Amino acid sequence: MKRRHLLALSTALICASPAAYAADPLTLELPGGEGPGKGKHVVLLAGDEEYRSEEALPMLAGILSQHHGFKSTVLFSVDKDGNIDANNGGSLSGSAALDSADAIVMLLRFRHWADGDMKRFDAAFKRGVPVIALRTSTHAFNFEGNSPWKSYTWNNAKGGFGKEVLGETWVSHWGNHKSEATLGIFEEANKGHEVLRGVKHIFGDTDVYEAAPPADAKILVRGQVLKGMTPESAPADYKKKPAGDKPEQGVNDPMMPVAWVREYKNEAGTTNRILTTTMGSATDFQSEGLRRLVVNGVFWGLKMEVPAEANVKLTGEFKPTMYGFNGAKKGVKPADTALKPAK
Repeated sequence: MKRRHLLALSTALICASPAAYAADPLTLELPGGEGPGKGKHVVLLAGDEEYRSEEALPMLAGILSQHHGFKSTVLFSVDKDGNIDANNGGSLSGSAALDSADAIVMLLRFRHWADGDMKRFDAAFKRGVPVIALRTSTHAFNFEGNSPWKSYTWNNAKGGFGKEVLGETWVSHWGNHKSEATLGIFEEANKGHEVLRGVKHIFGDTDVYEAAPPADAKILVRGQVLKGMTPESAPADYKKKPAGDKPEQGVNDPMMPVAWVREYKNEAGTTNRILTTTMGSATDFQSEGLRRLVVNGVFWGLKMEVPAEANVKLTGEFKPTMYGFNGAKKGVKPADTALKPAK
């Protein structure tokens, strides 16, 4: 009788707090379960100094795991004590998870990981895993000198992983940072694309990035620069000169792409399905539409049927921190990032 009681208690604890039983204490591992994603592993890479990826990606992991059945593992930048340290660009916790990744969701900025960690990322990429890249992932990597990973660097001659694979590297803030928000406008020619299935409205309080994806990319959403920081703000109406030799244009004429898809044949001969969005701060993910876009991107990337209206209800309390440098919460362990039940 006592043994049965202990077994029931253990089962209840595992269900209530799956992250506590992660094999690696420096990661957040959510086991998934029943659902279309059962048996598939999504690895989410949180590593940026500004946009609170350490808050946004655990939230997305909860949705993918609890609503759709995907095993979801979040990897972080950590310090020597095992606390999340967004500023530690050389750190990636638990990179062994990439060995079994079926899909990657990333929000990275100027990372310069150790050789072993990059080998695992590179191997996963060359296996052809789909990549869903958020915000600063256009400039995810920054290797200096004669690093063997220099081809990934954001500002090399070819634009690195961002330009070559995702479709753009860092160019500029097109809208004014922290004062002009983004309203998503669906591209008319591609509004029937499956990644937009069930997506009705997208708003983010981050600004629009300047971006010019390649001709093989399908633009799904453009970003209307707003005069303020709320969805009701009027469209901005000034002129601005893009990078390079392009002439001055209206800031919303045409609007910059903020979400696009493409298929990229890598040097190993496999093809990666890519969804890139230059939106993606933790605060942006208060938008149900943006959450659904990303979840749909995982399904599309894995060549799975995209739900008619994917469940993207928050799995716990989500109060994202406003973006900004040196704004990360202190003393947070990876296991602490699982969303707690709403009060």
